[in-house]
Amino acid sequence: MSDDADDADDPHAAWRAWHERRDAAVSAPYGPLALTATHWLADYPEGRIPAVPGHWRATEAGVALTVAPEDSCHLDGEPFTGDVALGADEAPPAHARLSARELRIVVIRREGEWGVRVFDPGSETRRAFAGVEVTPYDPAFALPGRFRPYAEDRSVQVENADGRARGLGLGGELVFPYAGAEHTLQVAVEPDDGSLWAVFGDATGGRSSYRFRFLKPGIPDARGAITVDFNRSLLPPCAFADHFICPFPPPGNTLPFEVAAGERRLKAALATGI
Repeated sequence: MSDDADDADDPHAAWRAWHERRDAAVSAPYGPLALTATHWLADYPEGRIPAVPGHWRATEAGVALTVAPEDSCHLDGEPFTGDVALGADEAPPAHARLSARELRIVVIRREGEWGVRVFDPGSETRRAFAGVEVTPYDPAFALPGRFRPYAEDRSVQVENADGRARGLGLGGELVFPYAGAEHTLQVAVEPDDGSLWAVFGDATGGRSSYRFRFLKPGIPDARGAITVDFNRSLLPPCAFADHFICPFPPPGNTLPFEVAAGERRLKAALATGI
């Protein structure tokens, strides 16, 4: 079920509401346009990260941080100095535990590596943002599909936007028809709610659309039925800021037809990702 189930009788209105929410999320003060850096602690054995306050150290349990008074940090909304042990942030960047003036500092972990991300609402990228090119709703791209789970989860190594290969967990396949043929996309399954997401390419990638996109169709019903709605194709976070490490499509997830639907690419002022 999608969060627009109440608008099922008017898919155009539901799509417009979805698009408006996406616009608000993308352009928010601590949205993806605000990301100015991703730092891996292993690259800073001395503990000092340029333009990031505090002394940082990765431990077996998490991240050890020491903050001095001149760092002007807040932890959980309160002024903070001294030592603290941090785990990976679970909240969105706007509600990250650690802040320094207008900055939000987010602790992340990827395949056992600890890092920090810096979000700045005054980032040059956010100031220059000219919007997202998006194709209006087309019912021809809302397709009946079914989820076919794997007997056990799989992991494949795929290149990421930062040039490194990392494991991408996959829990099954989306099967759907288009133009008289059956197609499949390998999908991940979110552990918290069972919702699906895919990273996919298509014949528009690098031409009239960003080189790859995401699709988050929701949760299949008890029989595995789910709508594969490419009208809600998403630009990946790395389309908005170079410091994200989005995975590229796994083998088999580049569709042979044009998905001329959904979010396509950034408007001309920042169209650097194709």
